[in-house]
Amino acid sequence: MEFDDYQKKAKTTAVYPKKDNPLWYPALGLAGEAGEVADKVKKIMRDHGGKVSDVKRQELVKELGDVLWYMAMLAAELGVKLDLVASENIRKITSRKVRGVLHGEGDNR
Repeated sequence: MEFDDYQKKAKTTAVYPKKDNPLWYPALGLAGEAGEVADKVKKIMRDHGGKVSDVKRQELVKELGDVLWYMAMLAAELGVKLDLVASENIRKITSRKVRGVLHGEGDNR
């Protein structure tokens, strides 16, 4: 599935309050779902020695899907296609690789 196709289909399921500023809901949802991914990984490391079972893998896939949904909705609220977000990110990290600055700090390296 292409990112823009996903975003269009995901928008058909978006039911959330858009009062005042429509960015808050998908932004906070994105942070919450990313936190759930991190928490599941933490527990895999703590309780299972870092070994990812098929069940845990499927749980992570579901949570990553939720992250993707909120990211798609946030981009949509910004009037940006998800394909653009993905291509801009690849352009940025490819440039960093070419310049030898993948490691380091700061957005503008």
